[in-house]
Amino acid sequence: MPIAVGTFLAICVALFAHVVGFDRGKVFYSTVLIIVGSYYVLFAVMAGGPGLVTELAFFALFAALAVAGFKTSLWVVDAGLALHGLFDFVRLGVLPGSGVPAFWPGFCGSYDFAAAAGLAILLLLDGRAHKAS
Repeated sequence: MPIAVGTFLAICVALFAHVVGFDRGKVFYSTVLIIVGSYYVLFAVMAGGPGLVTELAFFALFAALAVAGFKTSLWVVDAGLALHGLFDFVRLGVLPGSGVPAFWPGFCGSYDFAAAAGLAILLLLDGRAHKAS
């Protein structure tokens, strides 16, 4: 169920952002990557801090990808979203739980993959509207 909800939510958010025009600039998907990258820091803080330094390091990686993609090409942001989706599905095997809810990896990973797929489609269909300036 978390995978279906995450995928559905990503599709709804992307369609809404596209219809309203939020995604016309380069900042929208870069901001999404920063936000999804920050949740594990929040979970670590809520759990009392175990793993906080590690979570901050991973957050810094995804924030750096968001900034690099914003400055150069949204393909970097797209790769960051897909990489975060992969991170969601493998992190519990290599990092402590840090207060992460059991449903979160499936939910967030599927959201990230669906957002990355949607952004890739937008970039392929209308690269002119999403190129770096």
